[in-house]
Amino acid sequence: MEVNVANRAISADSGFEPDPDFRNNFPHSRILEIFRKTCTNRFFEYEVARVFDSGAIKMPIYLSIGQEHVAAVFSEVMNAPMIFGQHRGHSHYLSFGGDMRALIDELLHRETGCAGGMGGSASIHCPEIGMVGHSGLMGDQVPIAVGAALGSGKTVLTVFGDASGEEDYVYGAMGYAATKKLPMIFLCEDNNLSILTEVSKRRSWSLVDVARSVGMKAIDLVDDDPWHIAQAVSELKDDMPAFINVHVCRHHWHAGTGVDGEPEWNRFELFREALCDCGLKEEMLRIEQQAKDEVQRVWQEQLQGP
Repeated sequence: MEVNVANRAISADSGFEPDPDFRNNFPHSRILEIFRKTCTNRFFEYEVARVFDSGAIKMPIYLSIGQEHVAAVFSEVMNAPMIFGQHRGHSHYLSFGGDMRALIDELLHRETGCAGGMGGSASIHCPEIGMVGHSGLMGDQVPIAVGAALGSGKTVLTVFGDASGEEDYVYGAMGYAATKKLPMIFLCEDNNLSILTEVSKRRSWSLVDVARSVGMKAIDLVDDDPWHIAQAVSELKDDMPAFINVHVCRHHWHAGTGVDGEPEWNRFELFREALCDCGLKEEMLRIEQQAKDEVQRVWQEQLQGP
């Protein structure tokens, strides 16, 4: 399956060279853990879509299907950062150790939800894992994340999309983080779309080049291969602040469960193929089935209510 990013705003210098030694030496136990989290994230989102279509979820939902592996990789390579995201955050919550039952209750508007039933899909708040809920203003989590890194000295991960990165206060926040040498990674999950408008129709410049212009190390990952993401994050986390732009493929509409046809590529299937090539087919199939069964069981129990 070919990954097509021909129409995307990509830096002339990606800042990244895949290292075969990294791929070969990355422990099978760790890549299988990334796959386990990826499966949990994916099957969770399938259940969200199913329940949303049944009418039980009343708020808009933002599904991460197609890019659910990115959060899984970051959670495996970064050591318990504070997390500032916005919508499309289910996978980050789950990957970094959030309680699945509390997230289900949040989506069902219950007081037992991780944000008291008040945040819904777009504003997931969970102090237990250091995840701060989003206000709803596009990209405002970025300057807030910079303030958190400055004030706490803790490692911070802030996540946003290619459209949010165009907000003017994001540039200033990145510049301040670079000046103060703050311990944080800026992650852009670049699905090439602001609702439905492609990057090439919105701008001719690259967010990676902007990050570099303020003196920050930055990587433009054209290929969202899990090993490549793990290598890039491993390199960047020792030279923070840093910026990473991962080109991903959103399978569903910006909000809701609709689709506009076949996705450009399906990273989940490519991930499965790669694990088979590594001789891990048996383990992969077992993990996938276990994750599916567990997610469906928990959803069924929560839907039945107390």
